[in-house]
Amino acid sequence: MFQRILVALDASVRAAGVFKVAGELARAVGARLYVARAITVPPEFPPAAAGCPADPLVARMAANAMQDMSRLIAAAPDDVAVQPPIVRLGVPWRVILDVADERDVDLIVIGSHGYHGWDHILGTTAAKIVNIARRHVFVVHEREPAVSTEGRGSSSE
Repeated sequence: MFQRILVALDASVRAAGVFKVAGELARAVGARLYVARAITVPPEFPPAAAGCPADPLVARMAANAMQDMSRLIAAAPDDVAVQPPIVRLGVPWRVILDVADERDVDLIVIGSHGYHGWDHILGTTAAKIVNIARRHVFVVHEREPAVSTEGRGSSSE
């Protein structure tokens, strides 16, 4: 059913966990794994002045993203066919959907970071992908630590 899986990663500490889940899924079904990251230049960084050499910020961000993803890929199990990483400049949800279409993937794996502040109004990247994608989407949530219920609640004495 799933022959090509795209895992979309960001620069968060949770990226390794999302990659691990995607790798386990790819291994379980024998799928090829594509790894992608969208990079965006924060609006507070002004573009390079006209007439100056090209601003190296985007190239530096792309190199850092490739390095991060290459480290994750190197740790992938040998029996998972991981394709070379893909880094693109753009709006994250749009980049992810474009890569998914270009590679004709069967499944997109993405992490969820929950709603905070403006996300309630603007929506998260994961929410946009889930709502717009024309393919299956698997959302990896952060696991909450187990809460013991021992000693709480009402007793039946």
